[in-house]
Amino acid sequence: SSRSVSAVAKVFSVQRSRLKFESGKNLIFLYEPGKQVASAVKIKNVSRSPVAFKFQTTAPKSCFMCPPNGVIMPNETIVAKVVKYVEVPEGPQQQPRKLKDKFRIVSLKVKEGVEYTPELFDEQKDLVAVERVLRVVFLDPQTASPAELEKQQKRLAEADAAQEARKKPQNDRSHKGGAVQGFVIDEWKERREKYLAKQQAE
Repeated sequence: SSRSVSAVAKVFSVQRSRLKFESGKNLIFLYEPGKQVASAVKIKNVSRSPVAFKFQTTAPKSCFMCPPNGVIMPNETIVAKVVKYVEVPEGPQQQPRKLKDKFRIVSLKVKEGVEYTPELFDEQKDLVAVERVLRVVFLDPQTASPAELEKQQKRLAEADAAQEARKKPQNDRSHKGGAVQGFVIDEWKERREKYLAKQQAE
């Protein structure tokens, strides 16, 4: 029936990827307990329309993303940086290879000129697609090969350069609506400091 055909078409349109990721399905962090460590993910809009995206995480108290959300234009590539606080293990525990922490990146097709707002995804829930679920994987700096460490450093340098570019005034950008950095970093740092102070007090 026409209803079933339209349903299939809708499922296909939602499932088809709008974004391409070059980092696979893992977010790689150096294992340095008690420190903030970083990873990076490169995201490209492979669709013909602007695409809004946002990060979601199962560990909001220990992680932040930069940018956490935004709009990516057709054929535009962004490099997002993910920063995580590595908890100090209690007792003589071995380094965990993987954590339960996950990051999910969701997308939504938007019209030209539309800027990101938190309400975008709430207003069009049926059209939101889960693009990628990324798992946290640790890389031990003591045992990692020089090639692995160099690759990680290159990723982070690229993310830092992209972050600096986003700090430029909006009128210097070649188009409107690109992924922008919010105030999430300062808010996260303040929250983290209060959390650690509370733990020490207890």
